[in-house]
Amino acid sequence: MDVKGISYTVDERPAEGVRRDLRAIAEGLHCTTVMLIGTDTARQMEAARYALEIGLDVYIRPYLPDRPRSALLAHLAETAAGAEKLRAEFPGRVTLLVGTEFSLTSPGMLPGPRVFVRLQVLVRPRLRRLFDRRITRKLNVLLAAALAVARRAFEGPVTYAAGAWERVDWDGFDVVGVNLYRQGGDLAAYRERLRALVRESGKPVVITEFGCGAHEGAELRGPASFLIVNWFADPPRVKDGHVRNERTQAGYLGELLDVYAAEGVHGAFVFTFSMPDFPHHPDPRHDLDMAGFGVVKQAADAPGWEPKEAFHEVARRYGGATADPG
Repeated sequence: MDVKGISYTVDERPAEGVRRDLRAIAEGLHCTTVMLIGTDTARQMEAARYALEIGLDVYIRPYLPDRPRSALLAHLAETAAGAEKLRAEFPGRVTLLVGTEFSLTSPGMLPGPRVFVRLQVLVRPRLRRLFDRRITRKLNVLLAAALAVARRAFEGPVTYAAGAWERVDWDGFDVVGVNLYRQGGDLAAYRERLRALVRESGKPVVITEFGCGAHEGAELRGPASFLIVNWFADPPRVKDGHVRNERTQAGYLGELLDVYAAEGVHGAFVFTFSMPDFPHHPDPRHDLDMAGFGVVKQAADAPGWEPKEAFHEVARRYGGATADPG
C-alpha cells in the first residue's frame, strides 16, 4: 500500500502531547501518513504542520457533528483554506476530506437530534434500511455542496470518509474513501466487497477507518465493539461477561492489513491511535479501553500511554521494528 496510516484526534490535547504522539506514529508505528481529525482548525493545522515537518503525509478531516449545514460548510471552508496553505508549502503531501459519515454525523438523514441517538438507528440494519433512500438523496446533495466549498479553497486531492452503508457519487472526488469495518466472521464476503470496490471505483481506494476493540469477540463486533459498555450507568461500566484480550484487536488489524495489501487498496487508516474517553482500568468492570479502538492505552488518572499488542502488530505490518517506543 502507498498510504500506511492511522487516524489521530487533535482536539483537547496539549501541543507537546500531540507532538510526542505524532513522533510515535512516524517512528514507532512506521506510518507514512496520519489522518488528523478535529473541530479546532487552528490546532489541526498546527498538528498537520508538525506532522509534515517530521516526514508524515497528512489527510485533514474536519469534524463538526450535530450542526446545521451552514455551520458545517463554513467550518469546511476554514479547514480547506488552512489545508491549502500547507499544501502550497508541502506539495503532494496534503489531502483534504470534506467530512465523514454525514448521514450519521449531520442531522436530517437519520432520525434523532444528536449522533448518539442516530447511532441507535444505525446499529439496527433493518431499521436503518427504512431511511436508505432519504440518506442517499440528501447525502449526495450535501456532498456536492461540500465538494464545491472545498474546491474553491483547496487545490490538492479531495475525498470523503463514507460510511459503509452510504451510496456516494464519487465523480467529483479524487480518492474513494470508505470506513470499511469487518463485522461478523465472513472474511470471504468482506474480501469480495473490497474487490468490487477497487474494481468498480476507477480511482484510488483508501480505507479511511477500520478496527475493533481489545476484548474477546471484538473481531466479530468490529465497529460495534463499544456496545459492550453500559453507557447509561454512572460511571459507565463494561457489561458482565466480557474479557480483555489485546491479541484479538491485533489479529483483526493484521488480518485486514494483509487483505488490503493483497487486493490492491491504495491505502488504509487504522482507527485509531488513542481514545482518552475510553480509559484503561485494572478493574474489568471499568476498563473501557477494552471497548475502544486505540492501539495505545491510557489510564484516566495518569499521564502518557502504553502501546497495546495492536500497536506492535501494526508496526510489523507497516514494515518497522517491534521495539517499545517508550
